[in-house]
Amino acid sequence: MNQICFVDRDGVVNKMGDRGEDHINEAGRKQRYTAPWSFEEFELLPKVKAALELLGRLGFIRVLVTNQPDMSYGNLTVQDHESMMAEVAKLPFEDVYVCPHPVSEGCFYHKPKPGMLLAAAQKWQGNLSRSFIIGDTQSDIGAGRAAGCKTILIRAPYNNGLEADFYADSLLEAAYLIQHLLKGGLANDFICGHG
Repeated sequence: MNQICFVDRDGVVNKMGDRGEDHINEAGRKQRYTAPWSFEEFELLPKVKAALELLGRLGFIRVLVTNQPDMSYGNLTVQDHESMMAEVAKLPFEDVYVCPHPVSEGCFYHKPKPGMLLAAAQKWQGNLSRSFIIGDTQSDIGAGRAAGCKTILIRAPYNNGLEADFYADSLLEAAYLIQHLLKGGLANDFICGHG
């Protein structure tokens, strides 16, 4: 059975878009930070490739799992989405899962539901209890918990107060954290991290 590291995209691999304090999202709630809405806004965060390479050396199958409903909301063109994902394809992921559906459709693959993680675990013969998800939202943490993974929250201004098993300030820091946990005898069980 393989260990998998599930990685969210927006806010973990690339920068979020800042819509301003008064932006109202599709659900009618204020939401300052969103996924990028154009290829021009798409910018990889520092040392993402190095983080993924470290996770690979640690023996993890690296799987991107991302909700991308902005096409259905009219905020993002298919062409810009494809251009962004072409940049992601240059990174050392073994697999990529994208759910394009809006929350309202109730898709089993839309985080916080665990569909993408369960599908990848089946495909890659993953041991979910020995796997991690690295994300920056409640949806990521919820999907990880529903699938039985350990969760690492990337700290950001918009996620203060969210609870996860562990916390990090970047994908690279999360990879070093996982390395530390493995060296510390992960087989003896995980240690609960505090934010």
